[in-house]
Amino acid sequence: MIEGLKSGCGTKMARINPPYQGFEQGPIRPPSEARSLLIRITRNCPWNRCTFCSIYKQEKFSIRPVEDVKKDIETVSRHLQRIMELSDSTGAVYRRDLGRLAGDIDQNEIEAFNAALNWFVCGMKSIFLQDANSLVIKTDYLVEILSFLKEKFPQVDRITSYARSHSLARISDEDLIRIKEAGLNRIHVGLETGSDTLLKLIQKGSSKEMHIVAGQKVKNAGMELSEYIMPGLGGSSLSKEHALETADALNQIDPHFIRLRTLIIPPETQLFNDETEYQFKKSTDIQVVEEIRLLIENLNGITSTFKSDHIANLLQMIEGTFPDEKTKMLKIIEDFFALPLETQIQFQVGRRFGFLLHPDNLKTEHLKARVESICQQFLITPENVDEVIDRTIQRTM
Repeated sequence: MIEGLKSGCGTKMARINPPYQGFEQGPIRPPSEARSLLIRITRNCPWNRCTFCSIYKQEKFSIRPVEDVKKDIETVSRHLQRIMELSDSTGAVYRRDLGRLAGDIDQNEIEAFNAALNWFVCGMKSIFLQDANSLVIKTDYLVEILSFLKEKFPQVDRITSYARSHSLARISDEDLIRIKEAGLNRIHVGLETGSDTLLKLIQKGSSKEMHIVAGQKVKNAGMELSEYIMPGLGGSSLSKEHALETADALNQIDPHFIRLRTLIIPPETQLFNDETEYQFKKSTDIQVVEEIRLLIENLNGITSTFKSDHIANLLQMIEGTFPDEKTKMLKIIEDFFALPLETQIQFQVGRRFGFLLHPDNLKTEHLKARVESICQQFLITPENVDEVIDRTIQRTM
């Protein structure tokens, strides 16, 4: 099969596709899509140059044939129907019945069956299109896939996808409206920063102006917009510029959601290996919180919901909707800085070791004792706490 495609950067490609290999799922999805059915439209990332990202670096980008995507959808739909036939009036399915059903399934379809079962358990309300940029494919192809999804799963409330600002800025307003009317109603964009200096350094392939144009186009098309920003990306030297320029971009976009993804630098990334080349000095956890405070202080005239919904964020409780809850979010930060230094460090350790969510957790005796034990074991001091935590995070990642 030879399929002519036009990528988001305007280049035409003729791709010889291998025979259908069965149901596929990509490696990631946003935390907010944890309950979504994952449908893979493209493999990996068409840009794949961002210096902070290691997810797709050893992989080649490809676009799956529309017919293969539709076969995936059809397979999930078939398994979902069988699961629903076994459910009682409350929606429950007995384990013994599922065991018999799973035992009858061809081994080549186990992954599709598991996807259907997980989605059934999660309520079957949302779908996420993988991988890194579904908007890179032709509008006609995307509309065909979306229409098929709505045909097979008419109960779905939300269909979402990642997209690059570069791709969105190049799609016509008319085509974005077609895509929205076909069913795509939320887009996740990695803005990362509004600083053109940083955007060039990290090889994002977008400018601040392009981010703004793309975000406004998505909103004008009637779709929800989640913009992801990366506290800590500017290091200690560009932290202020990062916060202020990002706030300015977000003020002009006014996305529905602003989501924090604190910078983590895996050793295999170009950013990690180029640290000395452009004098990137990683911010401490405390400096990142200060940067987030500066960002929030300068977010004005928007109605966005601010979310800290990622394990990489130190203060996950910083959440709220502008403008009404801006003061509340800033108070959370001020309350953290009002804690004694020892308590800040203890929370930092407990949070990064994965068992504290809020500084108030330290009021629980056994949790506080556990933190103190870790501090003693690793000889943690105010001077080395970030170094120890960095090593911990690298092992976790």
